[in-house]
Amino acid sequence: MLEELSLRNYALVEGFSITFPKGFTVLTGETGAGKSIIVGSLGFLLGAKAGPEVVRTGAEEAQVSALVSVDPQNRDARAWLSARDIPLDENCLTVRRTMRLSGRGAMYLQQIPVTRRDLAEGMSLLFDLHGQHSHESLLKKESHRQYLDRFAGLEEEAENFNRLYRLLDEKKKALTQFLASAKDREARLVLLQYAADEIARFAPRAGETDALEAEARKLADFEKLAAQANIAGEAFFDGEVSICSLARKVRGALETAGAVDASLGPLVQRFENLYYEIEDASEEFRAYREDLRYDPERLEAVEARLAELYRLKKKYGGDEEAVLRYQRNASGEIEMLSKAEGNQDALKNEVKDLEEEVAEQAKALTAKRTAGAERLSGRITELLPQLGMPGARFLVALVPLKAPTAWGGEDVELLISPNPGEPLKELARIASGGELSRVMLAVKTGLSGADTKETLIFDEIDTGIGGEVAGAVGQYLAEIGAYKQIFCVTHLASIAVRADNHIKVEKRSEAGRTITGVAAMQGDERRHEIARMLSGDSGAAALAHADALLAKFFKNFSP
Repeated sequence: MLEELSLRNYALVEGFSITFPKGFTVLTGETGAGKSIIVGSLGFLLGAKAGPEVVRTGAEEAQVSALVSVDPQNRDARAWLSARDIPLDENCLTVRRTMRLSGRGAMYLQQIPVTRRDLAEGMSLLFDLHGQHSHESLLKKESHRQYLDRFAGLEEEAENFNRLYRLLDEKKKALTQFLASAKDREARLVLLQYAADEIARFAPRAGETDALEAEARKLADFEKLAAQANIAGEAFFDGEVSICSLARKVRGALETAGAVDASLGPLVQRFENLYYEIEDASEEFRAYREDLRYDPERLEAVEARLAELYRLKKKYGGDEEAVLRYQRNASGEIEMLSKAEGNQDALKNEVKDLEEEVAEQAKALTAKRTAGAERLSGRITELLPQLGMPGARFLVALVPLKAPTAWGGEDVELLISPNPGEPLKELARIASGGELSRVMLAVKTGLSGADTKETLIFDEIDTGIGGEVAGAVGQYLAEIGAYKQIFCVTHLASIAVRADNHIKVEKRSEAGRTITGVAAMQGDERRHEIARMLSGDSGAAALAHADALLAKFFKNFSP
């Protein structure tokens, strides 16, 4: 759920931060106060397309951020975050999005940069924003099957069917390979066998090229190497005045001096260590120089080996590891192709058995989905008249497929006929934002706990309604608010009085600038806001009416 929302330099908002409790929250305010700005900022945070127009005049950057708690039961959202290595901090997620005047923006989940597509995808598992044709998961056909399965308690059965179908698909692919023509299989075997034998015969080793190139450089430039080694040897130990002879001379002198002056002791010890280091280095270098041999035959062999390595790497991979991996893969495919004839009949039988099992499970799943679709269709159709849509008809349609696919033998689609005599059509074809929001409200109520999204945002839900219908809308919003977090922008007092929490959006002028802000309404402030919504003022009659409504519908009301 949305715990906290912060805006800075967004549209007419200079800056504010507000915390949100659980339950049903209404946002009210006079026309033009900026309620759409608040909803727009939520859409911005949920990944909607946006440009520099959202940046407040005079500012360089707009920023919207939120603290969102993720319910442990929301497996979809947690799996999505885990797959992207985005950790939760005590079940909470920080979301932040910025937009600059240049049109460049940035998005972050737990300070980890994400793309707008990823932001929208991740947030769609936590929020539903209704009233605009964006972020509405119920408009996406691919989600309809998931909603029906959750409603009917078929999620685990659908997952089991999907695993079985994927196993069948793998076996079919394997059989297709096995059924390739004998000629093609033989040609492939010959090619793979040649490659495997060639690599095995040459037996490259990881890192071998680097070692051979170093040896080739040494042999090719041996004359220069030997000359420099002789010069070093002369200075080290061969010359009449060499480093070693001088070191021995210094060592003896220091030892004698140290016997006279004890203060030289530390220096004597330091040079003693240096002397032994020089002696050790001289012996090591003497051995190196004595082993230096020019071997033209070795140079020729190294260059020939390198040429073969270059050829193998060009043919089978970029380095020795790639060549060896090609050999392993070739050997595995050779084994599979060699066993093709013996495995073919067994695999055919396995595919046949799996096809029968898939067909049987698909049939059983279809029967359960049909029963669940009938119940869900009836439940939502019963709700629509109470939400101002008399004569509307809702249908969870199962569209049979020619053959089962990964999730069963049918597609699932939510359809509606908003008015009597109209044909059933897709939810996305509903033109009115308010009408769409009411349909969504009915669907959400019908689905109850089947939908894992924790926060629902309704805008324009009261368009074209009033009286008893408005009261019914408020009642259903309150019912959903018992187990989900609900935000609703409304102009109707009959909806606002049923809310657990009331936020007023206000517009004011400061230093010649228009600024939009928000304030939580409680006690007397809420009474006056409800009165304003009822009659445009907060006179005695309006306040009395507001008190009556609050006393009837708001359990914590205290006049």
